[in-house]
Amino acid sequence: MALPKLNTPTYELEQPSTGKTIKYRPFLVKEQKTLMMAQESNNESEIKNALATIISNCIFEDIDPYTLPIFDIEYFFLRIRGKSVGEKVDLNLICPDDGETTVKKNIDLGEIGINVKVGHTNEIEINDKIKITMRYPTLNDLIDIDSDMDTSKDVFLMIKRCIHEIHDGEKVYNKIDISESELEEFIDSLTTKQFEKITDFFETMPKIKHSVEVINPKTKKKGEVVIEGIENFFE
Repeated sequence: MALPKLNTPTYELEQPSTGKTIKYRPFLVKEQKTLMMAQESNNESEIKNALATIISNCIFEDIDPYTLPIFDIEYFFLRIRGKSVGEKVDLNLICPDDGETTVKKNIDLGEIGINVKVGHTNEIEINDKIKITMRYPTLNDLIDIDSDMDTSKDVFLMIKRCIHEIHDGEKVYNKIDISESELEEFIDSLTTKQFEKITDFFETMPKIKHSVEVINPKTKKKGEVVIEGIENFFE
């Protein structure tokens, strides 16, 4: 006798990078197992691959999760996670006034969205003639790079990967037509201020960000904790 088939509810969300309406379903036990096994491995690459698998399985669209902007991936995961195991999650947050006392806060995932900093742009004016067009990092870009980009090597590598076009007056140089050595030489020739304009693109790009007010039970002082990224919401 065949076992009964279980019906899975379907929901809709708006893709942050395009505004397109996307249908999705909660993740199932098989996908939760994939994520848990990746977490237990403590391997960032495996965690990213697990995210890609969950999104690919749960989104009813023909998409390649490895080529989507990271903020799309983060938003998709939060919405899927909320419908899968609950919209509320308890987080242990460190009070900013002493840097050691933890406070448990109940967070509503439905209130968390993509934060876009005012003035952010993917077009970077290097000088009066030269302009760089950037694209947003994807999972493919992050497979061998720490998501925090906390080393100079990671920063330079991500910049090289995310330069999309270089405009020199009327001339447009597409990334696919630029050799690795030419790109490195171009980046090395930038002034410090010009280079900072590029790193500012990554610092201000859309991301999951949520501010939570906490009160230190020891000092009674109020503080604000900013949660960025999705690592806190894997449980």
